Amino acid sequence: MLAETTPTNSNNIKRTSPQSMLVINSELAPEHQEIFPLEAQTFLSFLCAQFSERVDSLLEEREQKQLRIDAGELPDFLSETQDIREGSWKILGIPQDLQDRRVEITGPTDRKMVINALNANVKVFMADFEDSMSPAWGKVLDGQVNLRDAVNGDISYTNESNGKQYQLSDEPAVLICRVRGLHLKEKHVEFNGQIIPGALFDFALYFYNNYKTLLKKGSGPYFYIPKLQSHQEAKWWSDVFHFTEDFFGLDTGTIKATVLIETLPAVFEMDEILFNLKEHIVGLNCGRWDYIFSYIKTLRNHPDRILPDRQVVTMDKPFLKAYSQLLVKTCHRRGAFAMGGMAAFIPAKDPQVNQQVLDKVLGDKSLEANNGHDGTWVAHPGLADTAMSVFDQKLGERTNQLNVLRKDDSPITAQVLLAPCDGAITEQGMRHNIRVALQYIEAWISGNGCVPIYGLMEDAATAEISRASIWQWIQHEQKLDNGQVVTKSLFESYLTEEIQVVRQEVGEQRFINGRFEEASALMSDLTTSDELTNFLTVPGYDYLP
Repeated sequence: MLAETTPTNSNNIKRTSPQSMLVINSELAPEHQEIFPLEAQTFLSFLCAQFSERVDSLLEEREQKQLRIDAGELPDFLSETQDIREGSWKILGIPQDLQDRRVEITGPTDRKMVINALNANVKVFMADFEDSMSPAWGKVLDGQVNLRDAVNGDISYTNESNGKQYQLSDEPAVLICRVRGLHLKEKHVEFNGQIIPGALFDFALYFYNNYKTLLKKGSGPYFYIPKLQSHQEAKWWSDVFHFTEDFFGLDTGTIKATVLIETLPAVFEMDEILFNLKEHIVGLNCGRWDYIFSYIKTLRNHPDRILPDRQVVTMDKPFLKAYSQLLVKTCHRRGAFAMGGMAAFIPAKDPQVNQQVLDKVLGDKSLEANNGHDGTWVAHPGLADTAMSVFDQKLGERTNQLNVLRKDDSPITAQVLLAPCDGAITEQGMRHNIRVALQYIEAWISGNGCVPIYGLMEDAATAEISRASIWQWIQHEQKLDNGQVVTKSLFESYLTEEIQVVRQEVGEQRFINGRFEEASALMSDLTTSDELTNFLTVPGYDYLP
C-alpha cells in the first residue's frame, strides 16, 4: 500500500513535502484504516523525513561509547556539560492532571487490560507499546484502536467465554503512552526504502488520533520515553515534539513526557536530559529492571562488576540506592517528578502467600517514598491499594514530594553508582534464570509480551537480565555455589534439563502447541554468542508476523 505524502496545510505552516512515499507492507483492516488514514500517514512521512536518519546516527554513537567502555573506560559525569549540572534552571511546568502521580499502573494495550488498568485505584495508566508488548503488526494497530476508544470514553469489552462485560468508569486514570525505544523498528512501514523507527510510528499514531480529544478534556498528549542513553537522544525527542507542535499549530509544551532512566549511561546525564527536554518533560522514572540489565550490558567486559543472582540485586544495594536517591535529588532541584520503580508481584490465591507478597510490596514502596519519590509503579491492580496506602501516608495533604530536595546528601559519585554488588551466584539462580527467560521468550515470539511467571508479571527486562547474567558468567568463568564453573557447555546442559522442567510445569499439550523449541534455540544463541546481543527483542522481532 502506498501513501501519498503531500500535506494539507491547514495551519498555514511552511512544510517541505518529503520527496518520497510511505510504503505500508501489510494490509490494513477497516478498523485499522480508521486510526491510520492518509492524514496520519502524511504526518508520519514528515516525521520520518526529518528524524529517521538521525536515529541511526544516535545508535552508532551508542556503539562507539560501548566500545570505549569495553576497552576499559568507565562511565562518568560529562565534563563538557558541567555548566548545565551547576545551573539554576527548571523545567517549564507540569499540567494539572499530572500533579498527583502517587501510583501508576503499567501494562500492554490489550482491550480488557486497558479498561481494567484505567479503572484501577491508581492515578495514571501507562499503556505500553514497548517492554510488555510483543509488537506483532495486528497487535500494535489494535492497541492504537483501544487507546483511541479509551480517550474517547467509549471503550468496552465482552468476554466471549463467560459474557462478562467491561466498561470504563466515570473517573478513569490519566493515560500516558509508552512508545518503543529507538533501537526497535516497525518493519511493516518503509520510508525512502528504509524500515522506519517504531518510536516514530507509535508516537505519530497516538498523537494524531488523540491530541484534540485529550486537550478538550483538559488533559494532553502524554508520553513515556524508554531506553534513552544520552542527552543527545533526549534532544532528538525534543526536536520531534517541537516539530509536531509547530506542524499542528499548538503551543510549545503541549506535549509532555516522562523519561525512564533505565540505562547506566543515562544516569550520568539526568540533568542534561531534563535540560534538553525542559519545555516538555515532567519527570524521570527509575526503570529499575532495565537498569540492572543495562549495568550488566554496559560493564560486560569488567570482571570486577559482575552481578550475582538477580533475586539478591535489590534496591537497598549501594549502586541501586544511589541511583534512586540521585534521581530524586536531580529531578526535584529542577521542578520535575521523580517516579519510583515497578512492583512486579502478582497477588496470590493463598492468603498466607499473598500476605508475604503484600509485605514485600509494602517494604519496597516505603523505601521509595522515604527516598523522596513522588509516586511508584505496580503491574497488577491487586497491588494498587497497598502502594497507594504507602504514599497516602507519606504525602498527607500534599500531592507530591517536590519539596524533598535531599540537600544534606553526600555527593553521589561515579564510584558509588558503579559499585560492585555482593551476593552469591548459585546453581538454583542460574536454573531459575533459564526457566524464566525460556518461558518469556516463548511467550514473546508467540505474541505475548506480558507474562505471569512464578508469581511475577514479567516483561522483557527481567528476561534480559536472566540471559545477560548467564552470558556474563560464561565470559568471565564464574563459579557457582556447587563448585562448577559456568561454561557454554554447562549452560547447554542446564538448558536441556530445564526445558523438561518447563514441559512438566506447563503441561504436555501447552508445550507441544507452543514455540518452546524455537525459544530454546534463540536463548541458546543469545547466551552463548561471543558478543552480547543488545536486546533480545531485536532478533525476536523476526519471529513475529
